[in-house]
Amino acid sequence: MEPDFVRLATDLMSMPAPFHTSRMKSLLTLLIALVVSSPLTAPAADWRSLWDGKSMQGWHVIGKGQWKVEGNALHATNVKSEKDFGHLVTDRDYTNFTVRLKYKAVKGNSGLYFRVAEKGFSGVTGFQAEIDPDKDAGGLYETNGRSWVSQPKPEDVTKWYKPGVWNEMSVTARGGDIVVTVNGMKSAVLKNDPGRPSGKFALQVHGGQDVDVWFKDIYIQEH
Repeated sequence: MEPDFVRLATDLMSMPAPFHTSRMKSLLTLLIALVVSSPLTAPAADWRSLWDGKSMQGWHVIGKGQWKVEGNALHATNVKSEKDFGHLVTDRDYTNFTVRLKYKAVKGNSGLYFRVAEKGFSGVTGFQAEIDPDKDAGGLYETNGRSWVSQPKPEDVTKWYKPGVWNEMSVTARGGDIVVTVNGMKSAVLKNDPGRPSGKFALQVHGGQDVDVWFKDIYIQEH
């Protein structure tokens, strides 16, 4: 429902002259455009920041790759000659939650891991929501487990993924029920999945590839 003041402004604009001047109409038009088109910059009160936007506090690096804070974003890179993977991992575990972030995949493969353990090949074991500049965005892959659990079709990826710009991804996990979205569209859905019930979050840079990926606005809502 639109705010009362927006409806009032709309009513004023619809009145015939001389009830308003052209200047007032222009100002009211600008006001409505700002209110309706501008998204909220902060989540609701029950959300909290999972990354503070300025440091690595609450996270730690394992493996290879480079992780830097640039502006209000995390910039992660790796080089093709480096065969080892790299991850930025949360210090604590999480169980039931919705997590969301914005990412920009410039080149190379990456992913948003959740409910993972720090063990096994590549350094982590568990689910990742796929991040890639060319394919599979929003699919679910279980590292050191079942491999692809939900791999999207190429024609479906084009419906929700936007190459070369910031995309928003979310993962909701409640018990064995998992939903991944990319830009508000469901990209993977699991029911009663037998995978790990809790663990850490991690951001990935793939080994053996030139990787350039950005992350920002990381928030969590625990259930």
